Amino acid sequence: MAKKLNSVLGVDVGCQKIKIAEIKLQGREPIITALGIADTPEGAVDHTGIYNGEAVGQVLKELAAGAGATVTHVVVSIAGQGSVLVRTLEVPRMNPGELKEHMNWEVQRNIPFSESNVVSDFEAFEPEDPNAQNLDVVMAISPQSAIDTVVGLVKKAGKQTAAIDVEPLGIARSLMASHSDDLAGATVCVVDIGHKTTSINIYKNGKLLMPRQVPIGGEMLTRAIADGMNVTFEEAEDIKRNRASIPESANVGGAAFAGGMGAQTQQFSPYNPFADDPMMMNPGLLPPEMQPEAEAEPDPEPAPQASTGAVDPETNRIFNTMASILEEFVAEVRRSIDYFRSKGGDVDRLELCGGGSKLRGLSDFLGKSVGIQSELYDPLRNLSIQARKLDPEIVEHHRQDFAIAVGNGLHIAFDRTTR
Repeated sequence: MAKKLNSVLGVDVGCQKIKIAEIKLQGREPIITALGIADTPEGAVDHTGIYNGEAVGQVLKELAAGAGATVTHVVVSIAGQGSVLVRTLEVPRMNPGELKEHMNWEVQRNIPFSESNVVSDFEAFEPEDPNAQNLDVVMAISPQSAIDTVVGLVKKAGKQTAAIDVEPLGIARSLMASHSDDLAGATVCVVDIGHKTTSINIYKNGKLLMPRQVPIGGEMLTRAIADGMNVTFEEAEDIKRNRASIPESANVGGAAFAGGMGAQTQQFSPYNPFADDPMMMNPGLLPPEMQPEAEAEPDPEPAPQASTGAVDPETNRIFNTMASILEEFVAEVRRSIDYFRSKGGDVDRLELCGGGSKLRGLSDFLGKSVGIQSELYDPLRNLSIQARKLDPEIVEHHRQDFAIAVGNGLHIAFDRTTR
């Protein structure tokens, strides 16, 4: 039976950190009553999903107690390429019964997992144009085993699962609650940089228009520093957090800056990473008569370089160890935006969140590289914080880490009914 909740604990289980945000409703206003962050148990979670729910559940239990979170019900997101598929679709307008039947068909043809027993859900958005013939739909598919793992770890933490959500929709709720004023009407690309992966999601007025995940994260930058400076991974992580920065003079080739803010990004590859047709994702599967004509390969884009003039030599040295990874990161964001543009859209703003977003200078560097205004995303903006046991350093140093946890907690502010 559905129930209405006035308080919930939003949980985000990442490869490196577990984040929680307890949210209660005072009337219609969401209030943050607890925030907490802790290390994920080593080896318990990776880019494919959660492997050790017992260990994660124990940390979650201790984290909630230490942060002063007392509510029982949890909204947790499921993530990982082996745990969930999130896809946006455009379908013809139809009545609810027809839409449910159509989406059942879409689910069956899109299952990417070896496990055939899956759980699926979808959310349809009314178009802004009342005369539009199509609907935008967000579809999520997850193996039953991944769902069971999440439910199990919540139980291990002494909590009850109120809802299992997906990260892109959590961020959508965060945008609506914290940035409905300054980002109203804008098309926003939220770049969520995690430890092993980065999510590149495009939104407008709280509607998810395009989700994408790429296998680049903060861990790759740390390993690049470790290799380039011949230090341990732990030492490299400390360097990245406390000493690394991207100089203002750094650029990805000269051309990326040519147009200034708002300029079109560089021409993108004809490869379509979002195509449904496997032959289009791999042209080698096409018969000879359908093979695309070969195009001249462009000159490879040089790795980012920093001027050695006014920049501290040690800063240059650290930056240059990360240069090739940063080049790849920028290219993936650019490819995503260019693909979205090829479908008739555009992007007005870049918002960076996640633990990897806090690399000093990254927001400005990415904005200049793709020609779009960029800033660090603040999921706590416009939200009242009334936490009894909150360490001020958590808010100061980890603000960008809480986008998904807060978005999950905001589930009750946008959809009071849980299933």
